[in-house]
Amino acid sequence: MSSELQELLKYSEQDAVNKLLNDVVDKLRRGHYTSEGLSGDTLDTVVDAVKSFTEQQVGLKKKLTRIGSALSAERNLDALLEMIVVEAMNFTNADGGTLYIKTHDEKGIAFKILQTRSLNFKMGGTSGKAIPFPPVKLFKDDGSRNEQQVSAHVALSGKTVNIADVYEVEGFDFQGTKAFDKNTGYRSKSMMVVAMRNHEDEIIGVLQLLNATDTGGNVIAFSSDYQELIESLASQAAVAITNTQLIHDLSALLDSFIQVIASAIDEKSPYTGGHIRRVAELTQEIARGLSNSNEEKWQPFVMNEDEHNELRIAGWMHDIGKITTPEYVVDKATKLETIYDRINTVLAKFEIFKRELELEHLKQIQKLSSSRAKDKKAKIAQLEKEFADRLKQVDDDASFIKVSNIGGEFMEQGKIDRLMKIAEQKIKMEGNELPLLTENEVHNLSIKRGTLTDDERIVIQNHVVLTIKMLQKLPWPKKLSRVTEWAGGHHEKLDGTGYPNGLKAEQLSTPARIMAVADIFEALTAADRPYKPGKKISECIKILLFMVKDNHIDKDIVDFFIKSGMAQEYAKRELKDYQLDTFTYDGKEYDCRK
Repeated sequence: MSSELQELLKYSEQDAVNKLLNDVVDKLRRGHYTSEGLSGDTLDTVVDAVKSFTEQQVGLKKKLTRIGSALSAERNLDALLEMIVVEAMNFTNADGGTLYIKTHDEKGIAFKILQTRSLNFKMGGTSGKAIPFPPVKLFKDDGSRNEQQVSAHVALSGKTVNIADVYEVEGFDFQGTKAFDKNTGYRSKSMMVVAMRNHEDEIIGVLQLLNATDTGGNVIAFSSDYQELIESLASQAAVAITNTQLIHDLSALLDSFIQVIASAIDEKSPYTGGHIRRVAELTQEIARGLSNSNEEKWQPFVMNEDEHNELRIAGWMHDIGKITTPEYVVDKATKLETIYDRINTVLAKFEIFKRELELEHLKQIQKLSSSRAKDKKAKIAQLEKEFADRLKQVDDDASFIKVSNIGGEFMEQGKIDRLMKIAEQKIKMEGNELPLLTENEVHNLSIKRGTLTDDERIVIQNHVVLTIKMLQKLPWPKKLSRVTEWAGGHHEKLDGTGYPNGLKAEQLSTPARIMAVADIFEALTAADRPYKPGKKISECIKILLFMVKDNHIDKDIVDFFIKSGMAQEYAKRELKDYQLDTFTYDGKEYDCRK
C-alpha cells in the first residue's frame, strides 16, 4: 500500500475523506480502460487526488501543531486570548470571532475578545478597547440552565454547535446578534460555537466563530472537517489559557505573600511599613527611568518587564528581616526608650532628689532658727540662696537629661563628663541609697549620635543578615533568582564600609546601587520616624551629596535622580509641607514647593 493511501486511512472517518473517495470512484467510473486494466492517465489522476488531499491534511496538522506551540509560548493572557481567536479565524477563514472565559463563580461566561474583520471591529485583548457587555449568564434567576443562549448552552453541555444560518435555526435566541446586524448593516449567517476544555476536562470558556467564507469571499457554512480541527485547537487553547492563568495565579499568590509579610512588619512598626512601600516604589521609578534613559552612559543598562518585576519584589522584601527585630529597637525614638520611654522614671528620681534636698534644707533652717546664733538671719538667707541655687542646678541637670535623651545633637565628651557627674549623686529610695542615674541609663544617655546603643545598632543591622538568610531559603524561580542579591545589598557602600558583607563597588550591581540610593533618600526625608523630625528637602540633598563625595553611594545614579526631576517629584508627593523648599544642584534650582 502506498504511503499516501496509508496516510489517507487515518482520516477515513472524516466527511472530506468520503467526499474524496466518491470523487475517486467517479473518476474510475469515467476513466479509460485498456486490455490490461485502468489506463495510466486515469490512475495518475486518482493518485494525484489522493496525494493532494493527504498533503492538505498533513499541512493542517502541522499548522495546528505550530499554533499549539505558539499558544504555549505566550505568557501575556490578553495576547494569548487574542491569538486564539485570530488563529481560529485564519484556520477557518471566518470573518468574526468571540472568546468567552468562565467567571470565577462559574455562573457566567465573560466576553474577552470580540473581532469582525469586514467591519474592522476589535474589542478586548490588546486592542485597548474594553468590552462593555456583561457576562452571559449560565443559569436563569430560578436556577435553571440557560439553554437559549448558544454560548451558554455550549459552556454547559460541552457540545459543539454548528449552524449554517442563525436566522433560520430554532431553539436558540439570537436577538442580540440580529440587533448587532441591524445597527451595523452586517449579516450574521454561519456560526460555530466550541467549548474550550483544559487538560482536566474542565470547560473554561467558549470559542465562537462567525461567517466562514470561501475563496471568493462568499459566506458558507463551517465544514465538519474544520469543526474537528477547531475543537482540537480549542482544547490546546484551553490548556494554554489554564497554564497562563496558573502562572498568573502563582504570581498573584507570591505578591499576596509579600504583601502579608509587609503588613506583618507594618503591624510591628507603622514607620517601617511606610518605609518599605516608599523604597519599593522609588526603586522602581529610578530603575525605569535609567532603563529608558537616552544618556549614553545608561545605554548598556536595560531592564525588561521580568527584571523590573524582580526588582519590585526585591524592594518589597528588602527589610523582611525586621520581622524578627524587637519593636522597641526599630521604633526607638529616644535613648532611654525600651518598652516605654524611661525619661519619666528618671525625671521622677530628680523630683525625689529635690524633695530630699528640700527636707534637708528645712532641717537646716529649723536647726538654725532654734539656735542662738547672732547672725541667724543672715545665715538663713544664705541657706535659702544656696538651696535655690541647688534646685536650679538640679532643674538644669534634668533639662540637660531631657535634651540628651532626644539624641538630636552630637554628644560630645564634655556633655558625657557632665552626665557622669550627675550620675554620681545619690538618692534614698526605700531606705537604700542609690545613684541618681543607673549604669544602664548612663550607658544609653551617653550615645554619641542618634538613639541606639552599639548593641542595638548591631541588632538593627542584623536585619539585613536575616533578610538574606530568609530569602535564600526560598526556592526562587530563574526569573527571580537575583531578589536575594538586590534586597540584601541596600546597606552596602561603594568603598566597602557597608554591611553586612562589606562589598565594594565592583561587587555591587546597578539594581542594588539603585535600591541603596532609594533606601537612604527615603530615610533622610521620612517625616514619620519616631526618633527624628523630617528634614527639609534641601538638607536631605546636601547629605545625599556628602555620601556621594564619601564614595558611599553611586554618583551617576544620584545625578540622574536629581536632574530627571524624580527627587523633586518624590518630595512633592511624599513629604510634609514644612519640608518643602528649594535646592540648587549643578547650577540649576529645583523648587519643591507645592
